Amino acid sequence: MSKKLPVISGKILLKFLQSLGYGIVRRRGSHVRLEKKTDGGTHKITVPNHDQIAKGTLNDILNKVSVWNQISKDDLIETLRKL
Repeated sequence: MSKKLPVISGKILLKFLQSLGYGIVRRRGSHVRLEKKTDGGTHKITVPNHDQIAKGTLNDILNKVSVWNQISKDDLIETLRKL
């Protein structure tokens, strides 16, 4: 069972994803596009750079990052809580 999602900003999520090896490709308005090359190909993800990321959006981003990086979602949530 997944843990409860933390309330975080886009800025914190961007720093977290960069620590996992994602690089910023472009910015457009309040959204930032990141990429990371993995064994399965290139993972591209868009993060809203808002003061507070919606729970559904954060959940979707963490699910995809979990699959592409083969890290459990619970581990990602736990690391985010420490930031």
